[in-house]
Amino acid sequence: MRAIAIRPEDKGAFGALLTEMHRLRARVFGGRLGWDVEIADGVETDRFDELNPVYILVVAERGPVLGCARLLPATGPTMLADAFPQLLAGGRLDAHPGMIESSRFCVDTGATEAVAARGLHHATLTLFAAIIEWSMGEGYREIVTATDVRFERLLNRAHWPMRRLGEPRMIGETLSIAGALPADDASFASVRPPGYRSDLGGLRRSAA
Repeated sequence: MRAIAIRPEDKGAFGALLTEMHRLRARVFGGRLGWDVEIADGVETDRFDELNPVYILVVAERGPVLGCARLLPATGPTMLADAFPQLLAGGRLDAHPGMIESSRFCVDTGATEAVAARGLHHATLTLFAAIIEWSMGEGYREIVTATDVRFERLLNRAHWPMRRLGEPRMIGETLSIAGALPADDASFASVRPPGYRSDLGGLRRSAA
């Protein structure tokens, strides 16, 4: 498996993969997790997909999309600040140009049998590493997200602990939390699984 980045200008070339990504999101968020999300014709989308995000995908060598995440500059609009401000202390996000938001993180654990260190799926660690790698390559040093306490425990197992930005609150039937994660060399080295491969594009441009 390998990680790739799909930028807004690349969407036309990766249309099939993006459709598969939206189908994965529908299966995970609408199906497995039972979240109240908008699904039409088997794909899940929301208004933040219209803001020209960058998508990080983990793809099999000759197979499906195994995982995905959506990245948007935290200076807004963002899902955390605009959809879930109740998770933030004081109801607001202290965003800065070095901060990016990750949302719609999901992995098809049923399709990925390989389990890496700490009992985490190889695809999960690959997606963590790719998010950090892309963020650093683009000059971001902090990643914020709205998630749940179960995922917070998973981050701790990956040795990538999250700094809480507010107190946990129930959203629907999920105990949710907002947090910030470092995007630095130490975090990348901690989460990167053996055999990690990526083709994120932005790093090549940044190094040019």
